[in-house]
Amino acid sequence: MSVPQIEILAIAMLTAAACSLVGVFLMLRRMAMLSDAISHAILPGIVIAFFLTGDLSSPWLIIGAALTGVLTVAMVELLTRSGRLKEDAAMGLVFPALFSLGIVMITRYAGNVHLDVDAVLLGELAFAPFDRFEVGGVDLGARHLWLMGGITLINLIAVLTFFKELKLATFDAALAASLGLAPAIIHYGLMTLVSVTTVGAFDAVGLILVVAFMVGPAAAAYLLTDRLSLLLLLSVLLGMISAALGFGMAIFLDASIAGSMAVGVGVVFTFIFLLAPRRGLLAEVNRRRRQRLEFAELMLAIHLLQHEGEPEEEAESRVDHLHGKHVGWTPEFTERIVEGARQRKLIERKGEHLHLTKNGRILAGKTLSGSHS
Repeated sequence: MSVPQIEILAIAMLTAAACSLVGVFLMLRRMAMLSDAISHAILPGIVIAFFLTGDLSSPWLIIGAALTGVLTVAMVELLTRSGRLKEDAAMGLVFPALFSLGIVMITRYAGNVHLDVDAVLLGELAFAPFDRFEVGGVDLGARHLWLMGGITLINLIAVLTFFKELKLATFDAALAASLGLAPAIIHYGLMTLVSVTTVGAFDAVGLILVVAFMVGPAAAAYLLTDRLSLLLLLSVLLGMISAALGFGMAIFLDASIAGSMAVGVGVVFTFIFLLAPRRGLLAEVNRRRRQRLEFAELMLAIHLLQHEGEPEEEAESRVDHLHGKHVGWTPEFTERIVEGARQRKLIERKGEHLHLTKNGRILAGKTLSGSHS
């Protein structure tokens, strides 16, 4: 790969890492879509900071966006706590209003500068290597590489430093408050990190990809583990893999880099959604299939127990009787259940006749006594 391509990939992977670190806590707090609200609502803060500084690279843009992001959260919570609106409805009112205000300000007062809606929403990673960071005339690399590297480092330090506080405030805010940890301050601190991360990445990768990186990797990692520390690690790893996969797709298809990376997030999530060992779709299908078979084997044991000692026991214990009118199983399914019950040592098979073992009799008896109680 060329140097510009390496820089593009590095910027995207750092962005994925920064977004994934804060995205995990948004997901656990059931506030994943708040990242979308913040990513749009920070626009007026960026515009106002630009009007004051006249410089698109000014750090005041990040500060303005962060303050607007915190304002968005505060407005959403204010409407939610009023008891008249739920959180999703409050977000649906706040972020379109702020985003629309930002668009009006851009179209009315910033039409002659490179600050437009397409740049904010979509971004263009292909141009990121042309925006250089120079100190004393020395080229130190792409500006966004340093910016996202710094934001990633800030997020990492914040998570490591306040890991216990974030964990407790996320899972039990009442307990955190009783211990004097000020969950409200932790909450707004997290929202500030989300806002800073969002505005730091919007010019390079676009807000759509920022939302994808905040939600997708965290959701995929949650299908793999319940441990918060491992969840954070897997989320960052999956985000970086998604960025690399999307970059490869963009080169192969000659398509939008940011769009391909967002698709990469979807591909990685779909792969894990299907194949996760415990929570994946295929694992769930296999678990339900196994439960169905185990239930049928138990029903076979109960059937044999109920007819033990009866005159028709010989007929009721025949294999071909199970796929007749009385039980209604197909011959193939019957053979499968009989073999499964035999392997579990619930029954013994002698030709076409089935007999309960001691284990089978105990299991069937416990089930019947439990159902009667």
